[in-house]
Amino acid sequence: MKRSIFASILPVSALLLVLLSLSGQAAEPKKILLVTVTKEFRHSSIPTAIKVIGELGEKSKAFTIDLAFTEADLAAKTTPENLQKYDGFIFANTTGVLPLADKAAFLNAIKSGKGFVGMHSASDTFHAPKGQPVDPYTEMLGGEFETHNAQVGVECLVQDRDHPATKPLGESFCIEREEIYLIKSYDPTKVNELLVLDKHPNKKKEAGHFPIAWCKQYGDGKVFYTSLGHREDVWMNETYQKHILGGIKWSLGLEPGSATSK
Repeated sequence: MKRSIFASILPVSALLLVLLSLSGQAAEPKKILLVTVTKEFRHSSIPTAIKVIGELGEKSKAFTIDLAFTEADLAAKTTPENLQKYDGFIFANTTGVLPLADKAAFLNAIKSGKGFVGMHSASDTFHAPKGQPVDPYTEMLGGEFETHNAQVGVECLVQDRDHPATKPLGESFCIEREEIYLIKSYDPTKVNELLVLDKHPNKKKEAGHFPIAWCKQYGDGKVFYTSLGHREDVWMNETYQKHILGGIKWSLGLEPGSATSK
């Protein structure tokens, strides 16, 4: 019987070690464009957000970030050609109509299979003019900021215990103080709800259904959004960091989870 080339060169034990070594090689980290550009209100927590997201990427070895901090950065890094360099995009506390080089190409890049993650005021970005249809960005995201009241403590109820963004949270995620968004242009049947409130954040006696975080499919792309992240201390909260890391990894296809309501 003829022996293979590998078998003739290496003893069986050495060949097994080579194969195990190859199978154990870590995958190349995904590349994310982190956008913190604002055209309206600018959160003081943005430097903390940049630090936290960068550290989560380094510690998890799941992704690296390329930062778009200025309008010039954003315009240069979102041309149709440069969009192809990234596996996903994060909008951390962005606001207003951002100067993307090509907005249609950006949305198509997500639709083609790239991930998108939005934190807090990512839903206060690209509002349509009054009286106009919902902006295509909002359709991609799944909802948009309407208003908020005074900062308050809340108990966010977990709706999907198996999703990477909520699996570490247990049955609920309690936050001592946060700016809670009320969301419009939102259809719960078109997303997988991850965190909700069952009462108005400021009028505790007023029962209702108030979305806090969700995920959805957008073409072949995966979209994750959490409205939490106004305050620096929320960004530094370990549970919040597990929440967003799970969402980021899911959006990049690194962890499984449903994108539709159950």
